[in-house]
Amino acid sequence: MTDKNYAELKVGNQIILLPIKKSTMGMNVIDITKLYTESNYCTYDPGFISTALCKSSITYIDGNQGILMHRGYDIRDLVTSCSFLEVCYLLLNGSLHTQKQTENFTKEVE
Repeated sequence: MTDKNYAELKVGNQIILLPIKKSTMGMNVIDITKLYTESNYCTYDPGFISTALCKSSITYIDGNQGILMHRGYDIRDLVTSCSFLEVCYLLLNGSLHTQKQTENFTKEVE
């Protein structure tokens, strides 16, 4: 098969086509959702070393590279330049705030 949107997995004589999902950051992933239903096999990945538990638009983690990002911002930058409530606003709303948004959000939280 020449379609680059799929990975081929051969189990015995059966070939299972597994969709390749494009990542917004980091490596692309192979979606194995239908592996069990089509082959009666499961995967084994101790410690979830090669497994993404869920799709996230909030957090990106690459433990091998020491990367933790929230909404595209490195956690080290957030820790040094944002307050706790500013990070909460970012996580909830998807972007950093204006001064007025910070004031309104702080009043809401109080």
